[in-house]
Amino acid sequence: MKIFNIIWGILFIIFAGLQYNDPDPYIWGPIYLFGAGCCLLAASGRFYRRAYLFGIFVYLVYAAYLFFDKNGVIDWATEHHGENIAETMKATKPWIEETREFFGLFLLIIVLLINYFYAGRKLKKG
Repeated sequence: MKIFNIIWGILFIIFAGLQYNDPDPYIWGPIYLFGAGCCLLAASGRFYRRAYLFGIFVYLVYAAYLFFDKNGVIDWATEHHGENIAETMKATKPWIEETREFFGLFLLIIVLLINYFYAGRKLKKG
């Protein structure tokens, strides 16, 4: 788990840094840095299950918004036939931007869920 969390912590820091050209870096920088902090703390053996639950809840709410939004994931999949979201680094269409953001949140949720359940198992053993 230590290597898992170091890798994801570094990736989330990189993701936060790549938000410099995003239309809303003040939202996405902290989102990714929170995930990075949780991972790096877990890598050092400090697990905070309440922080994971908080992050999971906030990310799920925001992901649901992006999923159902007018230019969200459903629109991308149905109206735009799952258009390539990785074609260029600059998202020129709103449904591409929101779909990418949704998948970023999805990654964060999965990583925090893994840490949440691992921390629960670790606390039961210890």
